[in-house]
Amino acid sequence: MAIGFAVIARTLGAVTDGGALMGVVVAFVLMLAAGLAGFVPLLTVFVITVLATRLGHARKKQLGVAERGPGRSVSQVLANLGATTLCALPVIWFPRLTGILLIGAMAALAEAAADTVSSEIGQATARAAYMITDFREAPIGTNGAISVVGTLAGCVAACLVAWVSAFFQVVSWNGTPLIALAGIAGMFFDSVLGATWENSGKMGNDSVNFVSTVFAADLALAVAMAMERVGK
Repeated sequence: MAIGFAVIARTLGAVTDGGALMGVVVAFVLMLAAGLAGFVPLLTVFVITVLATRLGHARKKQLGVAERGPGRSVSQVLANLGATTLCALPVIWFPRLTGILLIGAMAALAEAAADTVSSEIGQATARAAYMITDFREAPIGTNGAISVVGTLAGCVAACLVAWVSAFFQVVSWNGTPLIALAGIAGMFFDSVLGATWENSGKMGNDSVNFVSTVFAADLALAVAMAMERVGK
């Protein structure tokens, strides 16, 4: 299943050869941690991000923000899915922590989906964008610039990943709001990093994406552990 997923992604031009191979690794880890159902949230993220990326391609090209190249590289896949993998992998050795660790993994996936969808939908449809730090109007596609339509789309994407995760029993329904909110918080954190550190040259886009997914995962893990202690 993981290999078939990678082949399809490569055929569609969504990833490079290296990116496809890395996708296989991530899918394999998720399936080891959560069974075959663990693959479904990853597939959901792939589908909605590919659709969002291809939406309004002509306009994005005109604005100079359309994706270039043969697809997402190894570094880009790692930046978006590395945190998910790091959360899911320990489940293999610490099964009693499965519930909490998978909440973190799904939160990182929700952030990756929210960030990509918000950017791509915003660039395709928004009439105006505003810097997240001071709400000054900025050219669409500027690092750290957000739009109403893009933000709403990103929130929907995070909620969808959270819902799919619970529907296919990767996590419990109780974890759904936490996954969605952590993903959305990570999306905003990504924009803040883009407006500050990325625009100043202190961080690259891959670094911003990775740190933002880690932020979402850590937030979800911290809240989930706190809730478990309170429950005891």
